[in-house]
Amino acid sequence: MRKYLVMAMRTPRFEQSVIEPHRAWLEAVQSRGQLVESGKFTDGSGGAYVLLAESLDAAKELVATDPIHLTGASELTVYEWEINP
Repeated sequence: MRKYLVMAMRTPRFEQSVIEPHRAWLEAVQSRGQLVESGKFTDGSGGAYVLLAESLDAAKELVATDPIHLTGASELTVYEWEINP
């Protein structure tokens, strides 16, 4: 499993109502052991989370199911992340 950083930046279509479905999605991903950590940016522009996945394609497939992506509330970008020791 590799780590993937997901940057989630809000779009003009962002609505507060998507937060709870997004949190429920994160909890489900965490329960499967694929979420390392997550959080929001204090300036309100979005947030980020770190996933574990077998490949970049697998990470992108998972991220595509996030409600903030499905609703167009945020633009999600996935990066393979190599952590320095």
